[in-house]
Amino acid sequence: MLSRFLTIIAALLCPLADLAQAQTSLGDTIKKIFATPTPTPKPKKKKAVTTTRKVSAAPTPSAAGRRKSLSSKKSETEDSEQSPTPSPSVSPRQKEKISPTPEPSNSPTGSPAASPTSSSTSRPSRGAPNASLSPDQIRGFDNYSLEVQELLKLALDLTTRSLDYKYGSADPANGGMDCSGFVYFLLRQSGIADVPRDSSGQYVWLRRAGTFEPVLSRHDDSFELDNLKPGDLLFWTGTYEIDRDPPITHAMIYLGREKKTGKRVMVGSSDGRVYQGQPRFGVSVFDFALRKSPSNADGMRPIFIGYGHIPGLQKVEH
Repeated sequence: MLSRFLTIIAALLCPLADLAQAQTSLGDTIKKIFATPTPTPKPKKKKAVTTTRKVSAAPTPSAAGRRKSLSSKKSETEDSEQSPTPSPSVSPRQKEKISPTPEPSNSPTGSPAASPTSSSTSRPSRGAPNASLSPDQIRGFDNYSLEVQELLKLALDLTTRSLDYKYGSADPANGGMDCSGFVYFLLRQSGIADVPRDSSGQYVWLRRAGTFEPVLSRHDDSFELDNLKPGDLLFWTGTYEIDRDPPITHAMIYLGREKKTGKRVMVGSSDGRVYQGQPRFGVSVFDFALRKSPSNADGMRPIFIGYGHIPGLQKVEH
């Protein structure tokens, strides 16, 4: 019995010993666990190191990319067959920087070149500058009536203002006038208030007054011009296409004959009529002749149809 009791006690004490050993082992493990926090900052430091490594690694690919871009630029310059050295990649930039420098150097030289174009009212590519005459350059001007002299002096004064041909304008303040606008402005300034605005209306105005003289001939010595007087209105059709009845498209004022050449001249605003062999664009003096005109850019052929005395304006035989 005693032996059994001792065995039972021994059996009970063995687990306790195992438990003590387990506790000691558990304590050791706990100590180990608590001892492990010391290496924990090490991995943090390692992480910091890794981040620094990542940051340090970042520029390396950019440098590689730059090397690739440089190699690509070299390949492009080689394809362009400019030069194998990397200098051509800089040379176009240098050219761009150099290009503005000659421009300011040329600007002073270009400024005097621009002055004649401005003086010719920006028409060098379109034709010659406007032409003008003084009254003493017109044959027999002193024999004209005072009304006609005043009318033509005002007309010649307008030719000195570098006025352009401006469709739809009847006022020199706009910088130019069209053909009928020139006639309208001139006659209104001369006290003739009933003049119509457009060339077709001006033609009808003279027809109704009974002062119009038709011309069918194309010869400058035709008898149909025997009654032509300075200050008369001249009319054309076919200068441009228009839906108008009657289809009169152009009007000017007859000046007389030029002393120097003996040729008939007229005054008004035109988009390319000729004086002394050169086309003029604007308010100018022009040659007047009955010769057949060539077709214009639109395929239209200007045709002179006649002239008429301005109602109420006295004229003297010339």
